[in-house]
Amino acid sequence: LACGVPVAAGFVAFAGGRLGRRFVQGVALLGSAATAAIAVVMAVQVTRGAVLVGWGNELRVDGLSALLVFVMGVIGCLAMLYSVRYVERPDFQQRVGVTRVEHRLAVFYGLMLWFIGTMVWGGVTNNIVMLWVAVEATTLSSGLLVAFFWDRRALEAGYKYLMLLTIGITFALLGCVLVYASAVATGALDGRQALLLSEIRGVAGLLPRQTAPLAAALLVIGFGTKAGVAPFHAWLPDAHAEAPTPVSVLLSGVMIKMALYALARTLTLFYPDWPALAVFAVALGVFTMVAGIVLALSQDDLKRLFAYSSVSQIGYVLAGVGLGTYLGAFGGLFHLVNHALFKGLLFMCAGALIHATGRRRISELAGLGRKMPVTGACFLAGALAISGFPPFNGFWSKLTVYLALAGAGLWWAAVLALATSVLTMVAVLRPAYRIFWAAPADDAGATPVHEVSATLWLPMVLLAAGCLALGLVPQVVYPLLDRAARALAVLGG
Repeated sequence: LACGVPVAAGFVAFAGGRLGRRFVQGVALLGSAATAAIAVVMAVQVTRGAVLVGWGNELRVDGLSALLVFVMGVIGCLAMLYSVRYVERPDFQQRVGVTRVEHRLAVFYGLMLWFIGTMVWGGVTNNIVMLWVAVEATTLSSGLLVAFFWDRRALEAGYKYLMLLTIGITFALLGCVLVYASAVATGALDGRQALLLSEIRGVAGLLPRQTAPLAAALLVIGFGTKAGVAPFHAWLPDAHAEAPTPVSVLLSGVMIKMALYALARTLTLFYPDWPALAVFAVALGVFTMVAGIVLALSQDDLKRLFAYSSVSQIGYVLAGVGLGTYLGAFGGLFHLVNHALFKGLLFMCAGALIHATGRRRISELAGLGRKMPVTGACFLAGALAISGFPPFNGFWSKLTVYLALAGAGLWWAAVLALATSVLTMVAVLRPAYRIFWAAPADDAGATPVHEVSATLWLPMVLLAAGCLALGLVPQVVYPLLDRAARALAVLGG
């Protein structure tokens, strides 16, 4: 149901385009809300100790899968709600083509629902090859969304997105096939069992030692490209900047997490016999977080700034999860949840600013605090959360990652992670001040600007409240995080 409902709703949205915008939007809202409800039920069952299986163990949901699907469901539903008023913007309709809006909106919502459905499929499959197929399916549906406006900028971004990710994900296919062949070669599993991740984990110690490093390298390149891990992140800034804002919310808030989930599921298979891979994963995560924030500091385009900061923040998740310990996995997955909240919030704030002003360059925006107080407050909440300020949620997940790295003796990684957090504060709080509280120039002050409608600011307020709530009462997600961390913790500590 979790992946079937949004896919079926997507077909209805495509077929119902002639029935009008409201029908298509209703189908999209209903399909995404149903997916979120199913994800909540799934998470509750898993926290009570259940492991959900189906289709002969082809579908399997443990704590890690339930956590991922929960994030997908919630962020997907809020992004869909945000899109209702977003698609009514004059500049959106102008780029689409006024005479084609109704037809194109059916395509937009159908692809959005398929995007959510394919991501959920990747989270619930237990088949290593089907995991790759699901990741590739998300590339196809999201690639069409990145190029949705079908003008020069969008087509360039979409082409770059599809080309780099398709080439990158091919390496992951080779890695998955190599793991499957190695599992069959052990003689402990038959052909069908060797496809199941839960079964491969049990015989990982028997995999040929000559093939393990090659398979790990292929998986890192393939799934790392999709996750936006440096230096495989070149597609991400253009895709995030040119995609419609609801799509950017899903790309940054959910999709790159789904790819990192695939990497964690497969790469940790080799950890018991190749513990050095954990150090490599941490080093790659630290490099990603530093490279991403350095590039973000030089951006004037607000959406590109947030795109590069997504690269940086995914480095924290990789450093924690890649460590292989329980505390590292707990901190990395906690930051995965937190990043989905505050990065989705920041992209929605960027979309609200573009909606109200028609501009997205930081240098062209100033003095909007009194004109857009709700957006300003939400922007500040997201900026403080991503910077790791208490009492917001980013503080606890970053602190947990620092402690995990220090506890593993990787003090250099902990220091660099802390320094990156300071640079993040500079990168996001400086534009927050410039946009909302700095004195506007004469021409900027003369522009009529007002707060966006409730349909746009309500999802932002809910995400901002979530950032604050998880900072004040983080233990509400501990049961699910505990189950998820235990599914990944393969090394001591």
